[in-house]
Amino acid sequence: MKENRIKTPWYSSYNDVKEHLEYPNISLYKMLENSILKHQDNISYNYYGTKRTYKEFAQEIDKCARAFKSLGVKTKDRVSICMPNTPEAITSFYALNKIGAVANMIHPLSAENEIKRFLNISKSKYIITIDLSFHKINKIAQETFLEKCILVSAKNSMPLYMKIGYQLTKGRKIKIEKSNLILNWNDFIKLSKNYNKEIQDDFDGNHVAAILYSGGTTGYPRGIELTNLNFNALAMQSFEACGCLKEKDKVLAIMPVFHGFGLGICIHTVQYFGGTSILLPQFSSKTFDKLLKKYKPNIIAGVPTLYEALLKNKNLAGYDLSFLKCVISGGDSLSINLKKKVDCFLKEHGANIQIREGYGLTECVTGSCLTPLNDYKEGSIGIPYPDTYYKIVKPNTDEELPYGEDGEILISGPSVMKGYLDDEEETTQTLRKHKDGLTWLYTGDLGYMDKDGFIYFKQRLKRIIVSSGYSIYPQYIENIIDSHPKVLMSCVIGIDHPYKVQVAKAFIVLKNGYEANDELLKEIQELCKKKLAKYALPYEYEFRTELPKTLVGKIAYIQLEEEERSKNGKK
Repeated sequence: MKENRIKTPWYSSYNDVKEHLEYPNISLYKMLENSILKHQDNISYNYYGTKRTYKEFAQEIDKCARAFKSLGVKTKDRVSICMPNTPEAITSFYALNKIGAVANMIHPLSAENEIKRFLNISKSKYIITIDLSFHKINKIAQETFLEKCILVSAKNSMPLYMKIGYQLTKGRKIKIEKSNLILNWNDFIKLSKNYNKEIQDDFDGNHVAAILYSGGTTGYPRGIELTNLNFNALAMQSFEACGCLKEKDKVLAIMPVFHGFGLGICIHTVQYFGGTSILLPQFSSKTFDKLLKKYKPNIIAGVPTLYEALLKNKNLAGYDLSFLKCVISGGDSLSINLKKKVDCFLKEHGANIQIREGYGLTECVTGSCLTPLNDYKEGSIGIPYPDTYYKIVKPNTDEELPYGEDGEILISGPSVMKGYLDDEEETTQTLRKHKDGLTWLYTGDLGYMDKDGFIYFKQRLKRIIVSSGYSIYPQYIENIIDSHPKVLMSCVIGIDHPYKVQVAKAFIVLKNGYEANDELLKEIQELCKKKLAKYALPYEYEFRTELPKTLVGKIAYIQLEEEERSKNGKK
């Protein structure tokens, strides 16, 4: 069924999106350098009011690249970046790419053993890290290849008034133990004077640019090798698929740089088209209103929980948000009802736009599919990016399924990873060449495609609850519960049952101002009875004030499953 592979004839109907793009065979840094030549005086990034033009950013990158060279970092060496969204993080990322080294991106809140594992599998001799994380690195350093830890103070790039405030509050609590491992950032940058040779920066598209780690929601995180082409294609495709981006647009870079969404969209895509990345090292739902009022971003890209925070913030009542031109949700499923609530909120606040859902995974950097600018099909995650093909197959096979039939989502295109780091077996299982000559990424996600080429995500394959032989999809139940006017969000998991094997349990968070009681529970139960087949009805309901989140902001349903097993005395 070759016709079920999207060939993009329908792209012209949506945003005048090109169906094919020409991808230069260059590095990430060269892509940025081309942008710098066009946008020298545009603001590249804004960090709490500290701004740099593209020309100034290029100068910072060059100094950083020369400092790395003076340390002895060579082409293909892997250097770890364990940082939140700060200027030092993105400067290091592009500087490493300029000299042909590989950025190994680590979450700064990772546990000691996780950091040790990421350092060892990447064989990193150097790590750039925020001072808040140094104590963990120092404890495990002797069990790794580390030679130096380039230490960055959280206040380093802040404006003077913020530095003083930070030092008087959070800063004074940070105690850095003495260690020969430490090389302070400012001293590191001074090393740039020691390297005066011309830097080779002509690396091609197949050169590995970064190692990112899967979110860890389905098993142990694996290192994902992503090339220059992967990132550059993503930037070009995202710009084209969005259909509304212009140079000087300001993008709220809330998604972290150690995540494909943050690094690929909020940084590299923005730098590609000459926009401004508003760098935010941490996010608080309580101050979301202040961020919007201060920066007036044109684009927000975040996970669904970010938009839940938007709805909960009471300080935006009556505030005009007409400066927003693009609001994108990715990284996790956006329920139909949350989308409706956000769309309504945006309209009530003067933003004549819809929230646009994207879909992707770290194995293709991030998004590869997006809701069109001026169209939407309920429940759909949109249409594939240019040059990106989707195919629906019988799970774990190459047997293609007809339109409308559920199967495993497969992706082929220029943003698909090189493979898993030092894991040939897993790479072979995930990337498979078919008779059509294309290499397909097996996503492990269930969904279908309609005859117009719109993709529908149903569920992570591993999240299906099988009860008495029936397949139950948690997200479908969540959509129904979320449709109740007093419900903010929900999460459904499978729990053990003596003879049905498993049944569904729903965890529910209410909107501000509502309290859990028997009457409300009965309303939700009646809603489920009305909308769900009897076998799919939750057997248990539990109200919570909040739900656990993963490090990248997704609902940590695995944590809820583990809590239930622990409660029942099972491992």
